[in-house]
Amino acid sequence: MKNKAWLLSWVLLSPLVMADEPQTYHYGMPLDVAEVLSTSVPQGCQVVETSMIYKDSKGETHTLTYLRHGEDCPY
Repeated sequence: MKNKAWLLSWVLLSPLVMADEPQTYHYGMPLDVAEVLSTSVPQGCQVVETSMIYKDSKGETHTLTYLRHGEDCPY
């Protein structure tokens, strides 16, 4: 009986524990960003992959990766 209860609780809670797979942004991709939770700003002046964690209009959290210049670039 304990095993059944443990298995049932694992099945019910597993969607809450699983991490959101990051999406890679591509030009023209529709985004539903209601609130930005965090962004990472790279150092230097090269174009590197960085990420943004945000909530959509339904309150679900997502991670988006994209390319950008570091913060030390003059342009």
